[in-house]
Amino acid sequence: MKRLLLAGSAALALCSTLVMAEEGPTSLLPPGFDDPAPAPSPTPTPTATRAPSAPTAPSGGSSPVVQPIPSAPSAPVAAGPLPSNLPSLEELENLDGDELDELLGLKPKFDIPPAARRSTERVGILDMDEGGLPEKSLARQPASLVRASLAGIRGPLVSRWGHILMRRALASRLAAPDGMDPVEFAALRAETLNRMGEFGVSRRLAQDVDTGNWDNDLTDAALRAYVATTDIVGACPIVQIKGGEREDPQWQMLQSICYAFAGQEARSQANLNRAFRTEIAPQIDVLLAQRYAGAAGRGRRAVNLEWDGVSELTPWRYALATAVGAEIPDNLRDNPDPYYRIVSAINPALPLAQRVDGAGLAAQRGILSSAALVDLYSEAFADTAASGEAISATASQLREAYVAGDGTQRVAAIRSIWETGPSDYAGRVLTAYAAARITPDQAYSDDAAGLIASMLTAGLDADALAWAEIATEGSEAWALLALAQPVGAASFSEGEVDGFVDDDESAGQRKSAFLVAGLAGLGRIDGQTRAGFEERLEIDLSRATKWSTLIQRAAQVKNQTLVTYLAAVGMQGQGWDKMTARHLYHIVSALNQVGLTAEARMIAAEAVARG
Repeated sequence: MKRLLLAGSAALALCSTLVMAEEGPTSLLPPGFDDPAPAPSPTPTPTATRAPSAPTAPSGGSSPVVQPIPSAPSAPVAAGPLPSNLPSLEELENLDGDELDELLGLKPKFDIPPAARRSTERVGILDMDEGGLPEKSLARQPASLVRASLAGIRGPLVSRWGHILMRRALASRLAAPDGMDPVEFAALRAETLNRMGEFGVSRRLAQDVDTGNWDNDLTDAALRAYVATTDIVGACPIVQIKGGEREDPQWQMLQSICYAFAGQEARSQANLNRAFRTEIAPQIDVLLAQRYAGAAGRGRRAVNLEWDGVSELTPWRYALATAVGAEIPDNLRDNPDPYYRIVSAINPALPLAQRVDGAGLAAQRGILSSAALVDLYSEAFADTAASGEAISATASQLREAYVAGDGTQRVAAIRSIWETGPSDYAGRVLTAYAAARITPDQAYSDDAAGLIASMLTAGLDADALAWAEIATEGSEAWALLALAQPVGAASFSEGEVDGFVDDDESAGQRKSAFLVAGLAGLGRIDGQTRAGFEERLEIDLSRATKWSTLIQRAAQVKNQTLVTYLAAVGMQGQGWDKMTARHLYHIVSALNQVGLTAEARMIAAEAVARG
């Protein structure tokens, strides 16, 4: 196991010059402007009346210049023809505000001054210097493949590290593929981020495109992100620009809300009253819109929310009720849809206990980092009244994991969090940095696998590798380190892997299959060893499919972005029981080939830890 170890300033010169006072004042005007030549007298023209001449200034003094009074025209100016499409008075009376603005040319086309408008040549929020992927990596790729890859990602990814990598690829500042409009590319990425639960990143990506350039798809994706992040007013620029182009109920209610926040309270109230009477949407939706719009007006008209008969919670209802501080009935809040837990975790306006409840799922998926989760529980420790008994107990254990004077006590606190804290993998995410503070000791060998897995959730591979001497060959701790160690490590023999396979008690020996797939993808076992374990575990890592062919071709041309997109297609699912060893092998192998080796190692180790 020893071979698992990790083998100006510039100076500024200040110059000063002494300026002596002159004897008299000096004119600041350019030469020739001090004594201008007299202007030639205008040629007189016959008019009905003649303006009086300006009085002559006395010599040696100054006087104001008096402009001559313009003469009245000798004949009235004829009016031009009226436009042929000018509505009649009756038609004008029936136009609503948006149609009238459109007719009079008052509807804005852009919300950004011309000098500040941005090119869509490259769209994204992460430059290469900030960790983004190469900006031209998709420029020469077929649009159909990129479009199919992004459209094929319909839900969450099984891998936390796969999610983190995909978010990075989607947020990178990229040029659009050959033959694809840049705005369409931005819309595809924003909607993919929405489906992954990354609503904040989706909103920022959409905002990197000037609102006047948005198409319908980008508008739809941005609206979903605005609602999920409870940023209702953030949608007002696009609502004002598109105006009456859309007529769906949510759009009409958004228009009224935006009127209120633009100072047109009467117009907003009239529109929402009409919406209530005509029942364009369920009553509760309009009432929530009225309550939200009323927050912008001076009158602050009271709106009673009637939840009776409401049997379903929707993103619109959840966002507006949260924004106005309305209490959602318990029967609606007990919704098993993970959407509401995720948006709760990222909403700072919600009560602490509600945010913590969703934070575990968000951290497990990769939406929240380990540091963000620790911050949330630190807030809970400081405010026990707001967090509740169970959350406060976990927060106290987390503090003990950091500050207890004895290593045994700290390990016990970490173990307690795994058992009673956030469910499933979230507990490992929460304790990552506390685990890295534990000094490796044989006394903690039984917890070594859990501590190593915890550290790897935050990418702390150097700290994890310090446990190499403690990890017994063939144990799960050994398997995790075998995958997590950096590039350049020697390959493993059949005998070393055999011990892990013999002791594997996971369902269908899934952990063993993932270990073999990960080692093969990283090139750490030879072909003969791989073939032997494929036969023993009844897996076929080499079987080709259309997806595996595409990801390997993308890897051969060293295209990091396309490999990441295709890897995400192969990592969809609610749990690791949906992942196959063959998919894991192709994903790890392709990522390793294009230089994303760190991510490949973390995904492979995560597969064994969660398999």
